[in-house]
Amino acid sequence: MDRGFVLAEPGQARLVEIELDKPGPLEVLVRLAASGVCRSDLHVIEQDGWGHRLPVLLGHEGAGVVEEVGEGVVGLAPGDRVVLGWRAPCGRCAPCLRGDPRRCARPARAQRRLRLGDGRKLTHDLQMGTFATRTIVHAAAAVRVPDELPLEQACLIGCAVATGVGSALETARVWPGARVAVIGCGAVGISVVQGARIGGAAEIHAIDPDERKLEAARRFGATHAGEPEEVDFAFDVVGRPETFELALRLLGHAGTAVVVGLPQPETFARVELPPFFDKRSRVLVSHGGDHLPAEDFPRLARWALEGKLDLAGMVTKRVPLDDVETALDDLRRGDVIRSVIEL
Repeated sequence: MDRGFVLAEPGQARLVEIELDKPGPLEVLVRLAASGVCRSDLHVIEQDGWGHRLPVLLGHEGAGVVEEVGEGVVGLAPGDRVVLGWRAPCGRCAPCLRGDPRRCARPARAQRRLRLGDGRKLTHDLQMGTFATRTIVHAAAAVRVPDELPLEQACLIGCAVATGVGSALETARVWPGARVAVIGCGAVGISVVQGARIGGAAEIHAIDPDERKLEAARRFGATHAGEPEEVDFAFDVVGRPETFELALRLLGHAGTAVVVGLPQPETFARVELPPFFDKRSRVLVSHGGDHLPAEDFPRLARWALEGKLDLAGMVTKRVPLDDVETALDDLRRGDVIRSVIEL
């Protein structure tokens, strides 16, 4: 029997037995090997589904092995090692049709083919549902990775790394010699630091009240800790009014503030318009680093194997599926960069 960590009712998230149908057309069944524990998973629990229809199978940062493919699937076969990507473009929305799949409005998803024992169909967290022994996803969301890359590292590519590195290299397009500030240095913030380093930034300022996170950011490429006088790019990886306002204040002439962190409902920030106008500031929103799984995951995997991108150092703790709640508590306390559930 398969198992998964499910939010069945508000405040009732627990490990339960689940049932799977066979994959449908353009879908694949994946046996999970590893799943990172992301702050977005906390949002689902703490915000009674975070917009998902209950019950929800949690987890979205997963990697595993293809076990079965549905009708019409090409390029994937049983035995393939894959990372799952929640931003696989649909190919049908307005951005996709105008040739801009990085701005896809409706990422590809499988039908709801997982259910509880009482017959209720499960919603997959961000189209994935990776806190489980097996899951079913759209074939476009399963991207092959090299055999040499351990899956407990590869899974981080699916969200934290793609979001952070993509925010620096795709959303903001940090240029060589740029001055960068990263506000919030958890797993995504550290990935922004790595993306800025790969992009050739001359200064990378890590900003976080937790000294442990500042020390970690330095290990991954931050050159300074604390607030700089001004920067070309300021990444708000927290999503609070005060961190967004700080990002704007740190900008120099023609600087860019990039909102990466997820804001809480009904939060507002104040913008003093004259300096915003006079400095020619701009604001960008990074939605998962605007990544394209099929294009970006192989590149990130290659960088990891070449040593340009440190995935191994981001894995602080490995836990079994039975210890999901412990991993979530570690995340709340800021005790880890990333916990990885090994399945």
